[in-house]
Amino acid sequence: MSTFLQTLRTQRWDDHRYYHQSRINQTLHFISALSFLVAYALLFIDPALAAIVGWCFSMTTRQAGHFFFEPRGYDQVNDCTDAYKEAVKVGYNLQRKIVLLSVWVGLPVLLWLQPALFGLIQPATDLGGWVHDLGMAWLALGVAGLLFRVVQLWLRDGAIPALAWMTKILTDPVHDLILYHRAPLALWRGERLDPMHHVQPGSRH
Repeated sequence: MSTFLQTLRTQRWDDHRYYHQSRINQTLHFISALSFLVAYALLFIDPALAAIVGWCFSMTTRQAGHFFFEPRGYDQVNDCTDAYKEAVKVGYNLQRKIVLLSVWVGLPVLLWLQPALFGLIQPATDLGGWVHDLGMAWLALGVAGLLFRVVQLWLRDGAIPALAWMTKILTDPVHDLILYHRAPLALWRGERLDPMHHVQPGSRH
């Protein structure tokens, strides 16, 4: 258990210091975390709606921070290149995210052209039914995307890093609220980048 917890802490620490230096990105993660918690609650009430909220709002705000606002040049804070960070990313780096988001965008087109999904489901008879089917398809994509990467990590690195990453992803909304709740205020003060004093050599985390 101690190895698992240490692996989880390391993954969270690396994720923060490497990929969340922009205050805009941190703020968007804070907003995304709030909406993800709403989506988690909706899972017990309306799973299709939960997936729609999760993908259309939570994921878009979250990924916009990474794609458009996170600095992509040489990382002075961690003394490494962007290419290095992308190569060592435990979860979905930008290239993998592009693939995943492409499938997300493509699913509505597929479902519109194939309402029965090639005979896998009962086709919807109205727009509300189609939206429900789309939500369920996006929910399946989210679960599949999570499990696919867990299996990849398990085969490459072993069970502990894979399960630690899965735990990290599922608990990120709560962790991000704690970690980035001050980011909107810092951004309001005009601080575009987190100075990351806690990451500097000699600091403790």
